[in-house]
Amino acid sequence: MRPYIICHMITSIDGRLHPSRFTEAAAGVSADALSSHYEEVAGRFEAEGWIVGRKTMSELATGAKRVITNAPSVAREPHVVDRNGRNLAIAIDPSGRIHYGQDHIGGDHIIAVLSEQVSDAYLAELREDGVSYIFAGPTGDDLPGAMAQLASIFGIRRLLLEGGGTINGAFLRHRLIDEFSTLIQPAVDGVAGSPSIVDYNGVDGAHPGAGQALRLIGFEALKGGTVWLRHAVEEAPGPRP
Repeated sequence: MRPYIICHMITSIDGRLHPSRFTEAAAGVSADALSSHYEEVAGRFEAEGWIVGRKTMSELATGAKRVITNAPSVAREPHVVDRNGRNLAIAIDPSGRIHYGQDHIGGDHIIAVLSEQVSDAYLAELREDGVSYIFAGPTGDDLPGAMAQLASIFGIRRLLLEGGGTINGAFLRHRLIDEFSTLIQPAVDGVAGSPSIVDYNGVDGAHPGAGQALRLIGFEALKGGTVWLRHAVEEAPGPRP
């Protein structure tokens, strides 16, 4: 078992992810209203936490790297800190490169998802900060195993995947996305190569959505012209006889 995972994203009409690059709001449309939709809609899901990749979490974390000498050698086993009822901020960080300096992001307790190759010093830093951590196998790419641990160890039932295109692509490739929640803002980016909702970096010819299909389960027009789409991810139908 694993949590139900919703990939919740806001995008321009051309599928890009960085609002700072979007065209301006039309006359009479509040830019603040447009930007408020993301968190408002996220709250409707009543998820217990959110997941991002290393790059996104590095922009949110405020800690600095510390030198911890004589760190004890510890087994590569989950380290669980009491979250005291808080929601969770989950970082996929196989190499252990994020420095937090505290046990939360915006009040949400941090769980680091690591590879077994991270150093004892880094694990000691996380323990000093009060951060929980789990391991996604020897190289940190066992995302299905990590998600199963979030359910079995932390009792998590529902999460929002709010990563960049790379981490979203990895989750799609592992069939870990149950639903897409997409807010399409009335704006365009238009620059070739800009990050998109899914940017899978796999072997040549690999298709992260192979064998999967999307079914529209909801749509809503929001204030200012944003459109909210919900798609369930399901098994693609087999070939017709």
